[in-house]
Amino acid sequence: MYREESHMYDHRKLGRELGLFDTAPLIGAGLPYWLPDGAIVRHSLEEYVREVERRAGYRHVYSPVLAKRELYEISGHWAHYNEDMYPPMDIGGEQVVLRPSLCPHHAIMYRARSHSYRELPLRMAELGAMYRSELSGVLGGLTRVRCIQLNDAHIFCTLDQVAEEAAGALALIGAAYAAMGIGIARYRLSLPGPGGKYVVAPEMWRQASKILSAVLDRSGVAYEAVEGEAAFYGPKIDVQLSDHAGREFTLSTVQVDFYQPEQFDLHYVGADGDKHRPVMVHRSIIGSVERAVAHLIELHGGAFPAWLAPLQVAVLPISGAVEPAVAELRDRCLRAGLRAEVMDAESGSLGARVRDTRLAPYQFILGPAEIANGEVAVRLRDGRRLPRLSAETAVAGVRALVESRDTRLWID
Repeated sequence: MYREESHMYDHRKLGRELGLFDTAPLIGAGLPYWLPDGAIVRHSLEEYVREVERRAGYRHVYSPVLAKRELYEISGHWAHYNEDMYPPMDIGGEQVVLRPSLCPHHAIMYRARSHSYRELPLRMAELGAMYRSELSGVLGGLTRVRCIQLNDAHIFCTLDQVAEEAAGALALIGAAYAAMGIGIARYRLSLPGPGGKYVVAPEMWRQASKILSAVLDRSGVAYEAVEGEAAFYGPKIDVQLSDHAGREFTLSTVQVDFYQPEQFDLHYVGADGDKHRPVMVHRSIIGSVERAVAHLIELHGGAFPAWLAPLQVAVLPISGAVEPAVAELRDRCLRAGLRAEVMDAESGSLGARVRDTRLAPYQFILGPAEIANGEVAVRLRDGRRLPRLSAETAVAGVRALVESRDTRLWID
């Protein structure tokens, strides 16, 4: 029901109505804050992506949101991207800058230790903040913000490992989209265009573009090559989605970068004992958390997949007389790791409470008959009513679906 209506929703309006996020003049434009229910959605996404990355062999790091201007001069950001960066701050005789991306920090972290070819691919991931100096006129909701929480990763690998790593990143993106219930509008191979936006290295561009084209061809997905959309240092695969108004935007990317390993003089020791230059594969599974949540709000109309829902189980007693059993059922849900709340009879009629909790994937209804038989009446968000189940079976069923990140509400 909710997905069919989702084209009606603008995340800026619905996100505020549902108490997910808001903004304040004293904090500033483009700097939304997350309210408790929105923080649950964000935290659930972050937990999911960290676990997916851990299983895929990524190691997680933290890096500072500030760095010396010199870092971005070496990386090329200052020459090619400074219009989107905040101006330097003079501190202790040095100029420091809010970072516009995480890749220079990760390059420095790689360079801090010597590496053998046996260690590669080295997959370094971080959910970190970065800052973009967006003009006030383009800011809005969660889609255009000045502080971005990015699900970022950089894979340092040999040349013959690049294609496999890029294909693996595409597979992770596809699995994440399935778990979030997101459909892909199209894939785009983003190439350089005319102008001075891009580093001048024709052979580097040719080689990186060839690799990404081959990855897309082998993946069997339709794609379009578009000039003028590449990163300044390399081509990329952009995963394109459509918002509530039909406007296309990029959420996830996979990029091949020969430039920054050269700029930072990165090496690994090969089987021959000599030093060799690694390749960097940049990739983001869910892109920025803000943009991902904005799309989920619009796509699902606030009726998130169960694993993302702020309230997963609404426990509804028919009357106040069964409160001890209701509390035990709620506690059973909490012990199972589910987000559950009791909406007691004092909150209104049963019908009113069902409507008030309509976005919860599951409503557990308890009356005298259910209490007597140790059962629970389960109502699903889509209106289906299940046969009475034991409390143990009902909780276990919900837990299994939540833990599997299955978008279905129930499996018979």
